[in-house]
Amino acid sequence: MADFSFMKKLSLPTCGALCLLQLASCINTEREVGTSKNADRVFTPTPEANRGRVSERTVLRTVNMAHAFSNPRSKDNFVLQLRGPKIATAQAYFMIISSTGDTLRKEIIPASALINERDLDDPQAATVRDKEIAILQGMNSFFREDRFVQPAVPRTATQPENVDAQSWNSVKEDTRAVGFDYPSAGGRERRVAYSKKLGRAVVIAE
Repeated sequence: MADFSFMKKLSLPTCGALCLLQLASCINTEREVGTSKNADRVFTPTPEANRGRVSERTVLRTVNMAHAFSNPRSKDNFVLQLRGPKIATAQAYFMIISSTGDTLRKEIIPASALINERDLDDPQAATVRDKEIAILQGMNSFFREDRFVQPAVPRTATQPENVDAQSWNSVKEDTRAVGFDYPSAGGRERRVAYSKKLGRAVVIAE
């Protein structure tokens, strides 16, 4: 968990046409493609022996959500795309794309970071298939509404030592700024928000 007081505890619970065009070239032989339309349904992976030929660029699954972020008058597109030859060892590409098609943030997260151990009956004895299902459940809950907070920085919050002061202050000044919490590559919770003053998405807590 994050070690600063203002970060809320995460409960581990459509992309626009332009985004889909940018990502479409990555979709090839893998048949296990999911979207946010079925995000509430547990996605069961096909056994490895029955899968088609895949590569590091293969899109195994995509979930997305439209949410206010950089502009209160239009929603940005939040995308999480799992790529790789195997679900358990894949990379999750997290992207925020504005309503005008600009990429506000792009980050690569190990698929294993999406696992909530509470989704595993016995984490120590979990099989590859158990972990695959847990990863896909983590994708389902990645864009839960309770991961979005406003204001992004509470008025009484203290700046974390590992956060850039300029980024922090620019977001704290904006009471309408929206923060999004998610598990980062290091296994820690991270909060990102859009700084209107700086004109970019910035990390304000981790």
